[in-house]
Amino acid sequence: MRDLVVTQNITIDGVIDASGGWFTVGNDAVADDSDIIETLMEHTERCDAVLFGRVTFEEMRGYWPEQTEDETGITDDLNRMTKYVVSGSMGDPGWQNSIVLRDLEQVRALKEQPGLDIVSTGSITLVHSLIAAGLVDEFRLFVYPVVLGKGAKLFTDGVEVPALRLTETRRFRSGVVLLRYRAA
Repeated sequence: MRDLVVTQNITIDGVIDASGGWFTVGNDAVADDSDIIETLMEHTERCDAVLFGRVTFEEMRGYWPEQTEDETGITDDLNRMTKYVVSGSMGDPGWQNSIVLRDLEQVRALKEQPGLDIVSTGSITLVHSLIAAGLVDEFRLFVYPVVLGKGAKLFTDGVEVPALRLTETRRFRSGVVLLRYRAA
């Protein structure tokens, strides 16, 4: 059985919507984020699939395949990995190694197949559905030292979250902290 891992960049107050410009890895706002990138690469070695909602998939598909001078290795990893997109309306996904899943039952079946971790990142609507359906085995939260006061949150009112067990904490030079939790 495979683990479904939700990896999110999150503010101290729980916001995961990065549209406000607070997310800084990979740009000039942080002088040296190589320790975060190294950790992300460690996580990538433990997965062989990524899971997106349709909107995030389309954003990723519009950006990553076009990157020709990516020194992080993300482009190569995404092109190599199987990408799953949950969508009731998408036909041909239009990105190599991509498969459309129609519903969460297909996600549940995917977890039963042999393989490494399946990682979901971004995809706020999908992640909320995964949490509500009890499909998330692990949360990897990169907590940024930012408070926004408003915006889409990872854990929403009324959604039951299983008891969580802290399995790792890691501090980075930028002040970002990784918190890893597994469903207990």
